[in-house]
Amino acid sequence: MISRIIQIVIGDYWAEIISGHPHCIYYFGPFQTFLEAEAACPGYIDDLKSEGALGIKVVIKRCRPDALTICDEEVSYSNYSVE
Repeated sequence: MISRIIQIVIGDYWAEIISGHPHCIYYFGPFQTFLEAEAACPGYIDDLKSEGALGIKVVIKRCRPDALTICDEEVSYSNYSVE
């Protein structure tokens, strides 16, 4: 019960996947646990790589994204370091 209240207040887990080329931020989720989100990431990464994405970075966090995909001019390049 308490964990569900925390989940409602803080938000569900989401996988934030940032690609360097094209420069986009993708959100995949929601997931109930960190481990569930982490386990799903390899499939998302493989899909992005098959579409030609390079320099992929993954962050799993609790949030409520406003958009599921943010690309190019919408992304502030100074906010992310992508390897």
